[in-house]
Amino acid sequence: MEARIDAVPDLKEAGAFTAWVRAAPGPDAAAAATVLAREATLTKPAGALGRLESLSAWMAAWQGRARPSVKRIHVAVFAGNHGVVARGVSPFPAAVTAQMVANFAAGGAAINQICASVGATLAVHAMAGLRPTADFTEGAAMTTAECLAAISAGAAAVPADADLLCLGEMGIGNTTAAAALCHARYGGAAADWCGPGTGLDAAGVARKAAVVAAAVACNAGAAGDGLALLAALGGHELAAIAGALVAARHARVPVLLDGFACTAAAAALTARDAGALDHCRFAHRSAEPGHRRLLEKLGAEPLLTLEMRLGEATGAALAAALVKAAVACHTGMATFAEAGVSGRA
Repeated sequence: MEARIDAVPDLKEAGAFTAWVRAAPGPDAAAAATVLAREATLTKPAGALGRLESLSAWMAAWQGRARPSVKRIHVAVFAGNHGVVARGVSPFPAAVTAQMVANFAAGGAAINQICASVGATLAVHAMAGLRPTADFTEGAAMTTAECLAAISAGAAAVPADADLLCLGEMGIGNTTAAAALCHARYGGAAADWCGPGTGLDAAGVARKAAVVAAAVACNAGAAGDGLALLAALGGHELAAIAGALVAARHARVPVLLDGFACTAAAAALTARDAGALDHCRFAHRSAEPGHRRLLEKLGAEPLLTLEMRLGEATGAALAAALVKAAVACHTGMATFAEAGVSGRA
């Protein structure tokens, strides 16, 4: 079960995307069971490593091998611009997206330093040449064809030999898109999903909530389908995240999801398939208030809570160190028999 990804299908129409999502493999229960059985023999009290033990079993189940490996960690950051920024939803101009992409390339961003510290490779993808989406208060952010093109680009960005994939994003205005995706998908008031993003004051957050409410009203009817939801209220970079995580599942590469925008993009896929994110773990709980609410809707417990709200896959890359440690403990520890240590009577 270690075969890697097949070619990404030609995603020219919605039906092909739906079929591709539904054809993704499930977990390898036998591999996970083998890990859990070995875990019980290691030189420690049962359950003493807490959630680290479940991480090893999760890695085995989705890699499809009884001895999971984390030798190749890859971080993919997708960058995109949003036309709704013209509505004053961010204190920063859209030009910052391109400037930050240049900063990533120069090695000057936080994610560059974290990747180096955990031994991860990093690739930054400027989606659609950083051409902004349409203003989604006036219609869909993208056409179906544009959304499928972004999904395909995200899928193609998954390395065939990755053991673990960390997904993240960069894009001025994307917490507004994330809030709109969540408001459409889960309801509630628009204000429930809106926070300061890159530093809005209270008046700015209220303005953002009004924009999100207008966007969801303008695109009513998209909530029941992941592709329609991403096209109507997402962005090029958010659709790419969705494509990457589906491709990773076909490749049997477990995925760590970053913060609010990344998780909102992923959650869109659960509109048709409640198990679409089973091969993913949620790296951290962002300080952005909508992320806490979203994780609750997904029934997800994040690996870290560090009050971060940077994006760039920083939380996911940090959590990769936990996964790496979990697998190292599982594969490297001696059993009671090997160490000559007495087990529990």
